[in-house]
Amino acid sequence: MFRNIEEDQQNPAVSVNAADPADFRKIYDATMQVLFKVSYRIVNDEEAAEDLVHDSYIKANEKALSFPSINDAKYWLIRVVKNASLNYIKRKGREKKAYERALHEDQRVMPSGETDLLRSETINSAKNALNKLPPHLKEVLVLREYGDLNYKEIGKVLGITEGNVKVRVFRARAQLQKLIGEEDVYMP
Repeated sequence: MFRNIEEDQQNPAVSVNAADPADFRKIYDATMQVLFKVSYRIVNDEEAAEDLVHDSYIKANEKALSFPSINDAKYWLIRVVKNASLNYIKRKGREKKAYERALHEDQRVMPSGETDLLRSETINSAKNALNKLPPHLKEVLVLREYGDLNYKEIGKVLGITEGNVKVRVFRARAQLQKLIGEEDVYMP
C-alpha cells in the first residue's frame, strides 16, 4: 500500500490524482524543489517564489487534476509556476513604475564597501543580460541552469524537440557571453 517516490518515478505509468491526499503528497515531494528553483530564479524573492509554487499546488488540488504519471504532474506544474512567476514579475514591474511616478524618489542604494559594490554590479550585470535575452532563449536557460532540468524535460515543458532545446541553450549562452563580456566581471 505504501510506496515511496523512487518507486513511483521508476514506474512512470502509475497515475496520480492531485485531490487524493496520498497522491498529492507524492506529487509535492517529487516536485517542490524544482518548482521553487524555477520560480525563485524568475522572481528573485524567496517568499514570492514559495507562494507562487504553493498556489500552483492549490490549483491542481482544487481542480482535482489527474495525471498519468508523476512526471506529467511535474511538467504541468512547471508550466503553471513559470507562467505565474512571469506574471508576478510583470505586475511588480508595473507597480514599481507607478510608485516611482507617484513618489519621484531616487531608488539608488549605497553599498558598504568596494567588494560589495563590485559583487552587486556583477550580479546586476548578469541579471540585466539575462533579461535582455529573447523570451524563448531566457526560459530555456532558466529551466536548464536554475531548474536543473535536462534537455528532454525542458522539451516536454515547452513543447519543443530536445534538439531545439540544445540549440536554444547554446544560443542563449553565446548571447549572454556577448552581453556580459569578461573584462568587467568581478569574481570573489
